[in-house]
Amino acid sequence: MENLEYPFRIQPLSEAEGGGYLIEFPDLPGCMSDGATVEEAIRNGADAMRCWIEALREAGRPIPGPSSAAAGKYTISVHEHLYEELVQEAARQGLSVDTIANVALTRGWARLLQRIQSGPVPTEAPVTSR
Repeated sequence: MENLEYPFRIQPLSEAEGGGYLIEFPDLPGCMSDGATVEEAIRNGADAMRCWIEALREAGRPIPGPSSAAAGKYTISVHEHLYEELVQEAARQGLSVDTIANVALTRGWARLLQRIQSGPVPTEAPVTSR
């Protein structure tokens, strides 16, 4: 699978919308896909992006380049061991390290939001500090 060079957004879909995740490419109007998992949405999104670009080629229309939104990439420091694990996982899935890191952040953020929205975990006994 090729790297996704165009910026994309992934968002969870509500149960009313069918669940799973939606992926959209702002630089490619109407180019979107979904999947039951973030990884599946990215794979389906890569396929949708290739089809979208191929349709433009066949129609003889110009293909837009990635916008400056791609500059929305941020540099973060990660431990060397973690980076090696990201590289290995990216190779296993045929994705870029950036995409794998984006998936991990998206999943972690979604879980954190769910935990925040669900409130504190009830305990059987009151918690006291000394």
